[in-house]
Amino acid sequence: MEINGKKVVVIGGASGMGRASAELLAERGAQVAIFDREGSDGKQVAEGIGGTFYPVDVTDFKGTEETLQAAVDKLGGLHVTVTTAGGGIAKRTLTKSGPHDLESFQSVIDLNLIATFNISRLAAAHMAKNEPEDEERGVIINTASIAAFEGQIGQVAYTAAKAAIAGMCLTMARDLGSMGIRVLAIAPSLFLTGLTSMVPDEMANQLVKDAAFPKRMGRPIEYAKLVAAIVENPMLNGQCLRLDAGQRFAPK
Repeated sequence: MEINGKKVVVIGGASGMGRASAELLAERGAQVAIFDREGSDGKQVAEGIGGTFYPVDVTDFKGTEETLQAAVDKLGGLHVTVTTAGGGIAKRTLTKSGPHDLESFQSVIDLNLIATFNISRLAAAHMAKNEPEDEERGVIINTASIAAFEGQIGQVAYTAAKAAIAGMCLTMARDLGSMGIRVLAIAPSLFLTGLTSMVPDEMANQLVKDAAFPKRMGRPIEYAKLVAAIVENPMLNGQCLRLDAGQRFAPK
């Protein structure tokens, strides 16, 4: 699918990998709407790329549906979604104080998995209305993590959510294939976003020491470049792509 002229929504587009994706897609001619939390830098980012900002809490599932409808109405359609919103906690399945509480596990699942599925299902309904371009109507790109495959100690909730995002790709792609909609996920390793961007160099070197090459944290633009490649290459579909410099997480 050609990026130029397409209608794009980036969820989590105010910072990090989402922001880099929004900026790169806009640079290549897409019309971009940015979703992120109230109080984020979303408005400034949107203004910088000639787009529109929509404050949203992705765990407000009905509110997200209404916000997506408003964005699609303003854009005049929807061809691509990029969902990067998410987060995790550090809790083991069992500690001396007792088992992992269900409330925090559920909150991580809601933020990462349920919100991602909600956006994907709604996006697919909008994309299905498009006139096809070389038989293609849309691209859904979600964000997993290499923790989906090598979750570390204390990441049980985050691993469960990200593994499910990775696992949905093929089934959802098969569900939507007859409509010309592709579905993929990207599984990054450690990237310079949020808290990790403030990690001292010495600690950062330790965190990426088992990467093959390059032995550094990923840059948001590198995620964005993969997003652009996915959009442009129709043979990419139904899979989770690792973006990890050959890194495999150790247990801790």
